[in-house]
Parts: sequence; C-alpha cells; structure tokens
Amino acid sequence: TFRKGFNSLLVARRALPAFSLPSFSGTAAISPYQQQSQVEFTLSKRKTVQHNPASKVEVPWFPISRADLDHLGKKSLEFGAELDSNHPGFLDAEYRDRRRAIVDKGRKWRFSDGEPLPVVDYSQSENGTWAYIYDHLKDASQKHAVGAFNEILHDMEKECDYNKGRVPQLENVSQFLSSRTGFTLRPVSGLLTARDFLNALALKVFFSTQYIRHPSRPLYTPEPDVVHELIGHAPMLADPDFAALSHQIGMASLGASDEDIERLATSYWFSVEFGLCVEDGATKAYGAGVLSSVDEIEHACAPPPAAAPEYAPWDPFVASVQPYPITSLQPLYFVAQSLADAKTKMREYTDRMSRPFSASFNEATGEIQTTPGVHRQPLK
Repeated sequence: TFRKGFNSLLVARRALPAFSLPSFSGTAAISPYQQQSQVEFTLSKRKTVQHNPASKVEVPWFPISRADLDHLGKKSLEFGAELDSNHPGFLDAEYRDRRRAIVDKGRKWRFSDGEPLPVVDYSQSENGTWAYIYDHLKDASQKHAVGAFNEILHDMEKECDYNKGRVPQLENVSQFLSSRTGFTLRPVSGLLTARDFLNALALKVFFSTQYIRHPSRPLYTPEPDVVHELIGHAPMLADPDFAALSHQIGMASLGASDEDIERLATSYWFSVEFGLCVEDGATKAYGAGVLSSVDEIEHACAPPPAAAPEYAPWDPFVASVQPYPITSLQPLYFVAQSLADAKTKMREYTDRMSRPFSASFNEATGEIQTTPGVHRQPLK
C-alpha cells in the first residue's frame, strides 16, 4: 500500500453537486472547478507523443520483471517495524517487537529465490483479533459489498482457509489469485511511494503487509495491515474486471511523470481503495478501504440522512484531481455503474495519457516489454 509522500495531513474538500443514487445513467453536471480541471487535463493529454525507434528516451526507473521488485520490497516510507507516536501499539513493546520480527522475515524474501512466501505463525492474540474483525466485516459485506466480493470470499473460505479461526497465509492467497487473474502477492515492510506501489501492479504484483493491527482497537488501524490486504484487496483481485482496473493503473504508471503518478494515485484512491458501484438498484462497495472497515462501509453504503456523504459518477478525469482526507471517513465517493464500467472509464483515461514510449505486459514471461530506446534512470 502506498502513501503520497507529501500528503500526510487532512486536505480541504471542494464541494461537488449532489446527484441521485442509484438511478443516474449519464454524466452528472460538474462544478466550474471540475470542468476547468477536466478540460485542461484532457487538452494537455491529447498531444500524442510520436516515438522515434531510433531515438533514446530517459524516464524514471521502473521494474521490467518481478525480480526487480526485490529492490522495492525492503523500502518503506513509514510504519512497518517502526510506529508513529499516535499508533495504538506505540507504547506496547511486545507488539512492536512482534511486528519487527514479521517485517524482518518478509524483507528477506526474494522473487529471484523462487521460494514460497514466508509463513507467519500467528499468535492466539493475533488470530483472535482477526476473528473479531472477520465476523464484523463478513456481516457488513453481505449487506453492502458487490456480489463478486461475496462470491469470491465464499470460494476463498473453501480454497484459502479463510475463516475466523486464524489469519490466512499469503502463499495460499497468492496461489488462488494467480489461478484466477494472474495476480500474486509479495510481502512488504511498510508503506511505499506511490510510484513504487503502482509500478508493481503493472507486473500483476500486489505488495502486502503481514502484520496485524493492535488488539486494543480491532476495528481501527492508521495504516494498512494484513486485514486490509486480505479482506479488502485480495478477494477483489480475483475478479477479472477489478484486476484489469488495477493492472491498467499500474501499466500507466511505468515511466510516468511525477504529475501523472499523482493523478494515477488519486484515481486509485477513489476506485481501488474507495470505489462504489450500482448493483440491483443499490449502492455497493468494491474498494478495499471500504470493504475492510465496518465504519467506512456503513458510512458509504447505508449512512444516516444527517451524515450522508456526497456521491459523484465515476470519472477518472474528475477524480484524479479531487483532494481527499486520509485519516477520516471519506466525505465523497465516486460511483461506477458496474465493475466493468469502472474498468472501461479507467482505460479511457489512461489511453489519453501521453508517454514517449509504449509498454506491454507479457503474460507468458511475466515481464514488461517496451519500444526500443528506453533508458531507465538509476534506481534511487
């Protein structure tokens, strides 16, 4: 999971006009701010860059194989083994030591070694935390999650040992995802930069934590943990449309400018993390940040009238420049007409992005192929 390096504080939200759910079918009216941002971005991206195969182009470093991700798995901006002073486990020395041991084990794993993902022998306390959350989230998801999530979760309970008894192992989940959509999991020590995290998605790799939140606040975490990854992200990564949406964002991030990385990360936030869509006339959750939080899923899908958030039709041209808070319930959600609609609109957005080279993912080799003459800057 990523954190935008400079955006660690709450940001002001620009108001969006309300629209009715779930009966919208076209594009809702947008504010002058949104309209201006969308037009400026669209015009700037319509300037297609023609690549000359004989010329060389220098771009920010990006991975071309899964082995390249071994350089990123050890990097993190924050959390991981070290905790911020406002973390529930900051004063718990035993909890901090336990996290450090789990992180250190994950740091040693490498794609290039060809070994199974590291196994974590979760304690009774950790399994108890998982059980408490699993019960609460499963009940909420049956009411408010998209049908694909509940169907896949049912399959994972049979094939990946998903139950309230113990935390599933990454290796089992990764094998399941690979058989469904080609995605795999890789352990990570903490939050990554947006560029590093999104680049991995191009290789159909999802960086996943293995430690679990502090037991004193089982329904709250200030960071991604194994609950967020395995309940929020993993089931949806087994859905073809959702997996394609994630992969599209990853492919578009390869060699992208810092500005485009920022826009892609924001689009990811409003779709993969906090996206909603319409199913059977109701608003349902498909984003991991919603699916892995009891408070968030109720707030997004069944809020009391006095505390209802705002909704807007899913449009990456608008969403990519929309500010958002990172430590509170979301005041605004973008709603797709379906998972396929979310994927299609993201494709329309990334197709407008200009880049001085072309890139593709070879499913057979699991590697990125580019047009000739691409020079990746040294890895920082």
